[in-house]
Amino acid sequence: MSKRRDFLRNSLLAGIGTGLSPLSVAAQTKSGTITPDDEAEAPRQSGTLSLLQTTDVHCQIHPHDELFWENGQMVFRKTAGYAQLATMLDKIRKQNPNTFTVDTGDMFQGSELSVKTTGKALVPILNALGYDLYLPGNWEVIYYKKAMQTLLGGLDAPKVCANMFHDAGEGKKGELIFPPYYTWSRLGVKIGFLGYTDPLVPLRQSPNYSKGIIYGKPEENLAWYVNILREQEQCDMVIILAHLGLSQQIHLANLPECEGVQYIFGGDTHERVREPIVCKYAKVVEPGAFGSFVGRLDLEVKDGKIVGERYELLEVDAKKHKPKPAVAQLLNNLESPFKADIETIHGYSTVPLYRYFVIENTIDTLILDALDWRTDTDIVLSNGFRFCPPRNVGPDGRAPITEGFIYDMLPVDSQIRTAKVSGQQLLDWLEKELNNVFAKDASKRFGGWVVKFKGMKMEFLAFGEQGKRVQKVTVGDQPLDPTRLYTVCACERDGDPDTVLCRIPQVKEGKNTPYTLHQTMRDYLAANSPVTPTPQGYAKALDAPATLLTQVTGVDYQFR
Repeated sequence: MSKRRDFLRNSLLAGIGTGLSPLSVAAQTKSGTITPDDEAEAPRQSGTLSLLQTTDVHCQIHPHDELFWENGQMVFRKTAGYAQLATMLDKIRKQNPNTFTVDTGDMFQGSELSVKTTGKALVPILNALGYDLYLPGNWEVIYYKKAMQTLLGGLDAPKVCANMFHDAGEGKKGELIFPPYYTWSRLGVKIGFLGYTDPLVPLRQSPNYSKGIIYGKPEENLAWYVNILREQEQCDMVIILAHLGLSQQIHLANLPECEGVQYIFGGDTHERVREPIVCKYAKVVEPGAFGSFVGRLDLEVKDGKIVGERYELLEVDAKKHKPKPAVAQLLNNLESPFKADIETIHGYSTVPLYRYFVIENTIDTLILDALDWRTDTDIVLSNGFRFCPPRNVGPDGRAPITEGFIYDMLPVDSQIRTAKVSGQQLLDWLEKELNNVFAKDASKRFGGWVVKFKGMKMEFLAFGEQGKRVQKVTVGDQPLDPTRLYTVCACERDGDPDTVLCRIPQVKEGKNTPYTLHQTMRDYLAANSPVTPTPQGYAKALDAPATLLTQVTGVDYQFR
């Protein structure tokens, strides 16, 4: 590529020269209009380019307990915090001025501070950290399209996304909402960054969130933009910033449209890729979530050419990295009006609270227990969300459940909705939801985990044949009756009609209750704290362990 770039530039000079007489060239050389030295490529340099990535921080501004899987068991350490992250980034930048820092999405959803300020409190925080480039994630639409544009527009650094279009009406794509790519040049090396976010947002999230936006699949224009970056922009390296999920990113890296791309810096699924996953056309990385990690790619440059690379996943150790005073003060100023409410304790758990395992988790069990306590239905459901950092028990054997942590678990305080659903509908829905998680074709996987439920038990084959994964379902210790109508409760999704419940279509008698998720959780804890939300095996994989930590298979990768 470097040779081709040299050829193009030299050809340009030759073309200019053929249109001018020698005297004209000499005259313009003296006047400074055209000189061979000026037009030639800048002196080649040597050194290191450091590319840093965060993703899926979900508004977690303070250090928190983080769960690690080590030697077959859970281990907790204190990580993250934006003030601590600022210190870490400053140190790296001081050591290497040739550093470029990106965030690949889910910056404005996930905490009470974000909800209370509709994301506005995060803008000055992100600006204070000095990011160089952003990609919108699937949750950037949480406060709807206009707010998304305003929030991202308030960030000092550029934004890129090549597959989010204004809705021009009648389902037609209008102009791109953000520029598709950005280039950065240092040490004689030019790097192009091309952005893609999750095109499944209208299905995964409440439909109204993304109203006015049309999403395209990356492969629809990927080859076009890679060609622009390679041929027109003459980039030495092309990196895709992606918020698609690790499975989707691996799928993309194996498509011929991805030829010419070196790396995919991914996000969405909170996976911790410690060694780049080598695919047919590109390498894929993803640096965890909640600000606990920074992905770092160092490129060794010699005489203006990339001659080596090294990738590592850096843990943001909250004890090792002291908070940067200016950022710590900013966080305090922004949070102080809400701090008392955020820290109000509603109850305690006697077990660690987490949401990392694919099949069942204690946070989801707590939510299901509260829904079951509140409603009188046969089955209660909860979506397979991934956001919410863990919370370990303290020396007293209890984990405090604060108002802020309720927002972490359930950032959207949705109404609880009930409906009647036939056994056959439930069976079809379970098969569809399992395929969303375990589809052999990675492009068909959604970003979430297995949907959660109580009042129903299921045995399934995670890696079985599509449509035939469910092996056994019981409701109230009785086999699922395909013809019977069951009462079901779940949360309302903004924009869904009354005939849809938790992505189950054509339900009967769908209606909202007077109760919201947050108030139900507060009332449940007031009546039952301390709680012990231990997973009961309502969903059991016959071909995978209960401790399954990733949906990714077929590549050299383990979550830890």
